[in-house]
Amino acid sequence: MVAQSQVELVRTDPELPPVGVVEHGPTPPAGRVGLVVVAVLGGVAWSVLALVRGEHVNAVWFVFAAVCTYVIAYRFYARLVESRIVRPRDDRATPAEQLDNAKDFMPTDRRVLYGHHFAAIAGAGPLVGPVLAAQMGYLPGTVWIIVGCVLGGAVQDYLVLALSVRRRGRSVGQMARDELGRVGGVAALVAVFVIMIILIAVLALVVVNALAASPWGVFSLAMTIPIALFMGVYLRVLRPGRVSEVTLIGVALLLLAIVAGGWVAETSWGQDWFTLSPVALSWWLAGYGFAASVLPVWLLLAPRDYLSTFMKVGTIVLLAVGILVARPEVQAPAVSQFALRGDGPVFAGALFPFLFITIACGALSGFHSLIASGTTPKMLEKESQAKLIGYGGMMMESFVAVMALVTAVVIDQHLYFAINAPAGATGGTAETAATYVNGLGLSGTPITAGEIQQAATAVGEESVVSRTGGAPTLALGMSQVLSSVVGGSGLAAFWYHFAIMFEALFILTTVDAGTRVARFMLSDTLGNLPGPARKFRDPSWRVGAWMCALVVVALWGAILLMGVTDPLGGINTLFPLFGIANQLLAAVALTVVTVVVVKKRLYRWVWIPALPLVWDLAVTMTASYQKIFSAEPRIGYWAQHRAFQDARAAGEQSFGVAKTPAEMDAVIRNTFIQGTLSIVFASLVLVVVAAAVVVVVRSARVGGLPTTEDPEVPSRLFAPSGMIPTAAEREVQAQWDARAADRVGSGATR
Repeated sequence: MVAQSQVELVRTDPELPPVGVVEHGPTPPAGRVGLVVVAVLGGVAWSVLALVRGEHVNAVWFVFAAVCTYVIAYRFYARLVESRIVRPRDDRATPAEQLDNAKDFMPTDRRVLYGHHFAAIAGAGPLVGPVLAAQMGYLPGTVWIIVGCVLGGAVQDYLVLALSVRRRGRSVGQMARDELGRVGGVAALVAVFVIMIILIAVLALVVVNALAASPWGVFSLAMTIPIALFMGVYLRVLRPGRVSEVTLIGVALLLLAIVAGGWVAETSWGQDWFTLSPVALSWWLAGYGFAASVLPVWLLLAPRDYLSTFMKVGTIVLLAVGILVARPEVQAPAVSQFALRGDGPVFAGALFPFLFITIACGALSGFHSLIASGTTPKMLEKESQAKLIGYGGMMMESFVAVMALVTAVVIDQHLYFAINAPAGATGGTAETAATYVNGLGLSGTPITAGEIQQAATAVGEESVVSRTGGAPTLALGMSQVLSSVVGGSGLAAFWYHFAIMFEALFILTTVDAGTRVARFMLSDTLGNLPGPARKFRDPSWRVGAWMCALVVVALWGAILLMGVTDPLGGINTLFPLFGIANQLLAAVALTVVTVVVVKKRLYRWVWIPALPLVWDLAVTMTASYQKIFSAEPRIGYWAQHRAFQDARAAGEQSFGVAKTPAEMDAVIRNTFIQGTLSIVFASLVLVVVAAAVVVVVRSARVGGLPTTEDPEVPSRLFAPSGMIPTAAEREVQAQWDARAADRVGSGATR
């Protein structure tokens, strides 16, 4: 038996077993020793990364620094946030229990929900951003990814999830409308929804670029859909509650789909059926996004995200183990020459603010707040699970970002810049690229054209020169690490193409969840209108759900098609907006959280959300100012816009990166879109912050204001709080299992 002196059993009905377990007591001696060891190891790792100069740093120290920091942060800082601000109560029914309709609202096993949440938040950002930011050196990016996560990103995700759970799973935009008033709320709703559409379009574009002309990737990703449908039916109908059982089956089928993808890609029929153009992929992706956003969450979205999490986490863990075994040395400097000069070949701008814009997901991401107030709160079984899902899920994504950064800094830096510098700089060939990168003043032995071509040949590619966007660099780094551990150079091409497919799967799960969240946001927004439109606030109205899903998919699908048909590649139009828009969205979410903390008179702890909010506003507003007003065409949207307009007016047939008049027109159009949206986004966020300041001052003057938390409803179900149940939780679960068995035997229906 569990010692009852340290266990509080929470009940809401004397005829029911407990609905919650609260355990008190000090950490046992073995646990204290373990925490001390973790802290010391983490301190040593950080010292090596920060202080060692003049020799190569081993990549294993990145793994130790990250993991040790996460363990300490989750044990102490996350617990502080939980006890001082969130104060979870498992005697309260969550929206999933209270509004269970087996479609959008449904209590979901915490392990499955963790998989869904992580899969939904972990998109292109943690893979691509750190790779691009590696041009600044390894130290700034590492510090921002890890420290930014534990003090900013994880705090945001956790607190937004906790707030949404107490408000019937409302979106962050609707919570802003409720807590900040009409002006700030409307600005937030518009900003959040428009930014969301841009983010989904960017993520979808990255998926299309990764899968175009890749029958292996298309087949394997397509197979995850029927596998997920089977898992959903198995867990819901055939074998309810058998999570471990269906997990083994699903993972086995996933591995088979991955291997079979390679076989299919080598057949003539496989190449004919699964080699799709970017436009065709865009239409298929839009159709999938619509289906995933309207089908019951248990049937496709949750099992597919849960399944993909095994591949995501498994691949990242495999990469971490590969780093520990191969122990590659870091080739990049701690802080590069481009960090202060701001003239890097990969992207222009100084370390502040552009490093913190380039690395968004993995440290602090506004997109996460949409998931934390979208699908996840509608599936959470108990309030006490929010720390595991919100804070813990963000730490896993942060670790993904650290691993992505490592893959970029362990490859030769001359090769790194040959891959990531634009074709206008490298010339597009191995010979001209070698000449270009050898003239950048990098440390180490200059690279030859033959070495650049050999790097491409080794992974089965014709060329790696100017393969910008981050994904090819990540795949090359992963291939280098994994092939040194498993298979040698003979499997380098396999690992490279496996990594490309892994990236596509990684990102696709954010598209389907993002579409569903955008559907919720549109429903909330329309529900604020008077008259018949108020019916959109009813979560059980399926006609409204289908209408909103269709509008959302049409919007991001149109932008996606514009991107894939752009003569310069749509990523040039959309991705620069991604970083700033994402961080501005985080500012909106953290503003809402800070206002609620002040309203509840938790003044002593308001610094917890306010600290990342102030930093995020400083970064985003500085970046927005430079993008709008800078006279340097490589940085300022409008400066570049005017430069190309002047060249076009002068009759130039090519200018800068544009080689034809049509491409010049595309740059003019794209920079106009970028500049206009930057002004709109920054203005809307400033309106939100100004409205929040008014509410905060008013609340402080009167000693607090009421929030929009829903009245509590007693819970009538139990679920463990952590990933692994404690002894006390297992005892309580046994009581619920015995009660369920008795009721089945007696034929009871309730």
